[in-house]
Amino acid sequence: MTITKRFSLICLCAIVLSVSSLSAAERPNVLWFVVDDMSANFSCYGEKTIQTPHVDQLAERGIRFTRAYATSPVCSPFRSALITGMYQTSIGAHHHRSGQGEHRIQLPDGVRPIPAIFQEAGYYTCMGSGLTDLDYRMLPLTPSTKNRLGKTDYNFDWDKSIYDSNDWAKRKNDQPFFMQVQLHGGKLRGASEASYDKFDQQIEKVFGSITEPQSVQLPPYYPRDPVLLRDWSTYLDSVRLTDHHVGLVIERLKREKLLANTLVVFFTDHGISHARGKQFLYDEGTHIPLIIAGPGVERGKTRTDLVEHIDIAALSLAAAGIQVPKVMQGDDLLSADYKQKTALFAARDRCGEAADRIRSVRTGEYLYIKNFYPSRPHLMPSSYKDGKLIVQRLRELHADGKLSSLSEELLFSPTRPAEELYLYGSDPWQTRNLADDPTHKNALAKHRERLNDWIHRTGDLGPETPEVYDQEIQAQLNSTRSKKVRETYSRNAEQYRRWASEGK
Repeated sequence: MTITKRFSLICLCAIVLSVSSLSAAERPNVLWFVVDDMSANFSCYGEKTIQTPHVDQLAERGIRFTRAYATSPVCSPFRSALITGMYQTSIGAHHHRSGQGEHRIQLPDGVRPIPAIFQEAGYYTCMGSGLTDLDYRMLPLTPSTKNRLGKTDYNFDWDKSIYDSNDWAKRKNDQPFFMQVQLHGGKLRGASEASYDKFDQQIEKVFGSITEPQSVQLPPYYPRDPVLLRDWSTYLDSVRLTDHHVGLVIERLKREKLLANTLVVFFTDHGISHARGKQFLYDEGTHIPLIIAGPGVERGKTRTDLVEHIDIAALSLAAAGIQVPKVMQGDDLLSADYKQKTALFAARDRCGEAADRIRSVRTGEYLYIKNFYPSRPHLMPSSYKDGKLIVQRLRELHADGKLSSLSEELLFSPTRPAEELYLYGSDPWQTRNLADDPTHKNALAKHRERLNDWIHRTGDLGPETPEVYDQEIQAQLNSTRSKKVRETYSRNAEQYRRWASEGK
């Protein structure tokens, strides 16, 4: 018997033993709301421009975490970490959309996707929209979408049989389920004027009106330009529609008499997709909402301690009475003996053709960021980012000399600081870098040391080799239909190769 098979057998025995004393009726269902590209812009988190009654009600029923952060600010590394309870840098899944072509990624021994663990414990595992008539965009189901699984986006090889179907309705009588409700979130607004207009029509149909662009508040480094205001108001409408979808799923659980025995976990996969949000380690990119409600969860509580999104896997298994694998790096936040974290960590690596390496450590007071390629600009060439109207408009304003000095410094400086240090509590948008301030010299040194220790302790696998980069770029090109996008992608990739050869 191989070591891997022996480990799997031991795990299975442990799972069976851990749940054998519970009847099917006693074992809670576990339901996740996983939302794309969305920050904590919900009224229970202080958003004033819109109202989000259903997410607010969920918070009233359970625990709202105010300092929950993603360990990665982009979809596939986040989801690879989420579904394993592991730092994406420890399992080799830290480069966005990697392992899709000739280069394959296998999980380390002992690390398994948690749907497989739930399934072995007798749970019905499913992933979809959570509704029987609408999809993840709140559009009517069609013959081609009615049986489709929700978004996975894992960077490693995995067996599709870990999911039984896309909805819990197909389970056996009294069988508990583990359900992921995958929602399009901030992606609903699209990236073009046409997509904005189409989404406005959907919002008007559901709510009767759209959010007024002039009513929104922007981070201080984004100009109050009509293009950016329209994008942000449309984004807030995507938050409203997400909240509405949550309400419909909760109502279904009530109607089917399942809510009382269902642990509901609501969170997003990273912050808003914007120039300094998604893909970056500032609060705009990594701060996420996290709400937990259900059996055994204290009602109406707010927790302000530091938590990471990889903790969701551990707490979900524990709530189901399933032993949490010892190898798992996430923690059960709801455990009676849980020890609060004193530091959180995050990483950004290659996103598409944009090769980068950024790491951060966050403590109760400070956010420390290390840029491994400081000679490269913040808004590096990126077919994904540059395909968005907001980034195109920012580049136009920069070229015309119409941006503020703050915007120029944070978005368009040709280089980046090697180290950044922020008092993020009093500087919520991280605009004042204190790394060169002698007053914070000791804090800088301590956080630098703490990050280096984490990198070594967790086995951070770091950058790709040039050969793997070429394989991943080719895989992406092979899957891209647009000739224009392929040309931009290839041109940008050549730029990154030149920078690497120059030691930049």
